[in-house]
Amino acid sequence: MSRVTATDARRDFFEIVKGAIEKHEVYRIQHRNGSVVILSENDYDNLIESLDLLSIPGLRKSLKKSVKQVGRGETVSLEDAFGDD
Repeated sequence: MSRVTATDARRDFFEIVKGAIEKHEVYRIQHRNGSVVILSENDYDNLIESLDLLSIPGLRKSLKKSVKQVGRGETVSLEDAFGDD
């Protein structure tokens, strides 16, 4: 995360927007009254989606269990799981 003063952010606004969109940079803009964060809309949407998924009861535990199963080779092929249609 890049830290930028409000004065510098005002001067470099279009470059900050471009960096957020094209390079997925996250900027913390510091002002004497507090700070704000700038990130691309796509990155924001992904963050919200991740938070929504992680709020599902038991999902993290299930994901951890699945990762362990994959590590132990306890998987089946797509054909075995869904047929060969």
